[in-house]
Amino acid sequence: MIHLSKFRPAWWLRNPHAQTLWAAKVQRTPSAVTHSERLTTPDNDFLDLAWTDENEGPLVVIFHGLTGSLNSHYVQSLMHNLNQNNTRAVLMHFRGCSGEPNKSRTSYHSGHTTDIAFTIDTLRSRYPHRPIAAAGFSLGGNALLKYLATTPDNPLQFALSVSPPLVLSEGANRMNKGFSKIYQRVLIKQLKAAVRAKHAKYPELGMDEFDLTSVNNFHEFDHLITAPLHGYESGPDYYQRASTLKDLINIKTPTHILWSRDDPFFTEKCIPSNDQLSDCVDFELTTHGGHVAFLSGSIPFCGQSWLTQRASELLRNKLAQPVDPG
Repeated sequence: MIHLSKFRPAWWLRNPHAQTLWAAKVQRTPSAVTHSERLTTPDNDFLDLAWTDENEGPLVVIFHGLTGSLNSHYVQSLMHNLNQNNTRAVLMHFRGCSGEPNKSRTSYHSGHTTDIAFTIDTLRSRYPHRPIAAAGFSLGGNALLKYLATTPDNPLQFALSVSPPLVLSEGANRMNKGFSKIYQRVLIKQLKAAVRAKHAKYPELGMDEFDLTSVNNFHEFDHLITAPLHGYESGPDYYQRASTLKDLINIKTPTHILWSRDDPFFTEKCIPSNDQLSDCVDFELTTHGGHVAFLSGSIPFCGQSWLTQRASELLRNKLAQPVDPG
């Protein structure tokens, strides 16, 4: 069900770009103490995990956004908060996002669920008696929703998705307009650099077949690279099949989606209607908040991460009860 959020932005950060940029570039974020682990995937590639310290509490697995990593502000803040509240957190880096190019031609995208499923199944086999939840942000939030919809009998007790695109074509359209072109320019530059870095380390993969010189927006990048690399016929085919708005009705896991009406990465065409949501999905809609930001506070230049507090509260409350492993 859709419900309006109680979130109120900092009065000096009501603009969506101010929210988004302050959260990503200015806001002070507590650092989470982590250690790393490398998993070998069934296709002989690797996934790098970042763990907080061991404790006896439940477990939350986190999936970052496009070109994100352990260094993303929302990841650091949430992992630190969860660890302070006796909840262990682990971040799964999507392929190529941990600082080292992955070994296969494929990487990750908004509808990629194979590595999510592998990681969650690995955690369940290690910790059969621990409650497990998941939190995904932006692209990671969309991929998590796709996993939930296509894997209804998954081991998660709860899932949280923050600022997911839901309709990928609308995201590509929005990012190609106005001030949002700045975000697009930065992200496309990072994506192109990742392709070039993979070619430099693994020239045998043939990544130089992609002519990146003329790629300047998401429509071009996804049509030229994302789609053919991951088995889609075209960019539009990828956008249609990897979007999750149509999949929300199929989710059987208790799920909370947090989304801002003024998100500068998307348009309001991404907002579902109540009849597009299953009974297991709550859609919390804010008027302000930007993209993966949601900063509150009354003192100028002293923002507070309402997002971290809200996410941690939802996750810990839903994980309060132990799981019967059956």
